[in-house]
Amino acid sequence: MTTLNEDAPAAPGAGSHYLTPAAARRAIALAAPMIEHAMRDRSVVGSGFLHVVVMDPARAPGTASFEEAILHEHAFGDRAAWDADYAAFARAKARLSWTTGRDGRVVQQQFPHLLRTGDTLLAGGVCLDGIVVAASGAFPCYDEVFAGTVALCLRALAREAREAERETLRLAPRPPEPEPPSLLRPR
Repeated sequence: MTTLNEDAPAAPGAGSHYLTPAAARRAIALAAPMIEHAMRDRSVVGSGFLHVVVMDPARAPGTASFEEAILHEHAFGDRAAWDADYAAFARAKARLSWTTGRDGRVVQQQFPHLLRTGDTLLAGGVCLDGIVVAASGAFPCYDEVFAGTVALCLRALAREAREAERETLRLAPRPPEPEPPSLLRPR
């Protein structure tokens, strides 16, 4: 039977076949025009900066450390001019969504019993079909918009890659089924 990455079998704990660091960079590049335009509007991105964290959907809690599960990070704006550590905020938001499998705002509003000491109380992390992305630097509802847009782009890129690969993946012929033992034959 043909499997994903047939030439190089995935090691235990390996990441997503379709969502790679290159795919994360492409998803952010697809969302970048919207983000860069919004960054000029201080009613959307008050700081003028944004940091995005993308998690590997195949590296779940318990199979990898949080740091190992970070697929890619990207900063918009001059980091030397940051007035706060937006990367740390975005990582904290990503960690909450990664560990709970839910949007951070949803956890805080509907599932506060899942919050642990040290968890962030900032919204801006999303979990879309297991794809976790977090953003920090904009106002919370816009952090969610930017993170959600990147997550949607990632989902589309994974679907696109799967479709492109579909023609090269074939099922192996089914082995013949063993003949059931006959009730009439002596044993």
